[in-house]
Amino acid sequence: MLKISDATNLAMHAMVYIAAVKHGDPVPVGEIAQVHGVSEAHLGKVLQRLVKLGLLKSRRGPKGGFTLGKEAGAITLLDIFEAIEGPVTPIDCLLTRPICDGGPCIMGGLLKSVYRQVFEHLSTTRLSSFVPTEGGDLEPCFPEGETCVTCAPPATTKPFPIPVRPDF
Repeated sequence: MLKISDATNLAMHAMVYIAAVKHGDPVPVGEIAQVHGVSEAHLGKVLQRLVKLGLLKSRRGPKGGFTLGKEAGAITLLDIFEAIEGPVTPIDCLLTRPICDGGPCIMGGLLKSVYRQVFEHLSTTRLSSFVPTEGGDLEPCFPEGETCVTCAPPATTKPFPIPVRPDF
């Protein structure tokens, strides 16, 4: 099953934060780390991966920090995901060893369907869709009073699995 690691979650949220800064001013790593409740060292390593692939630019010095390497509208969540995790690949079987006889899957194609939906979401959702426009606000992920697991500050270094179905 596709998992979103702490590093990928942090990369996505840091990219949104950097994109939201007006006039493209460099955002110091310390500011981003403080906002997201993570160490500067961990965040710095994550952001450097994004710099290597051109998704971010870094500037050293007292007025240094990170800026987007491309326009927010040209960066997809898939770009960020693959910069940290590598290529998204489907997993055909939930079992970790090859014992499938090649017959019909007991999951009835559910895994392939979930993979397609996740891939489509990541590949079509642009960073710009999370950045408020002048005078506009973003809608919260959940109604007031509930917490979005993805948007909450990372509380663990364990990967966050993408749920197959919501809890009712």
